[in-house]
Amino acid sequence: MSQHHQPSTLAALGRTWVEAWNTGDLERVLALYDEAAVMTSDRIPALGFDASGTVRGKEALRTYWGKALGLLPELHFSLIELFVSPDSVVVFYANERGKKICEYLRVNDAGLIVQGSANHLVG
Repeated sequence: MSQHHQPSTLAALGRTWVEAWNTGDLERVLALYDEAAVMTSDRIPALGFDASGTVRGKEALRTYWGKALGLLPELHFSLIELFVSPDSVVVFYANERGKKICEYLRVNDAGLIVQGSANHLVG
């Protein structure tokens, strides 16, 4: 279990995460992640990656998100709300198509994201 982070620090990470995605700069996004980060999303198999819906490690994230960004040149996230716990932040946002998404981001002691999970509305 990682140390407890201040709510303001986690909220700032959530805002920085949205800002990084909105730049379209993949390296800026990846700088927020630990080398061993794990990401889960139903979009992972849809883009031809691991059928389990999980990618592991920063290099795998670079490959997956690089492909996704290439397919979504208009990508833009609009922050709706942030929710924090002692070691995570949930970023609730709408994407460029108006779809609402919650992204769970757990952080390590250094404040880097070690686990992410994209959660989409059903239907």
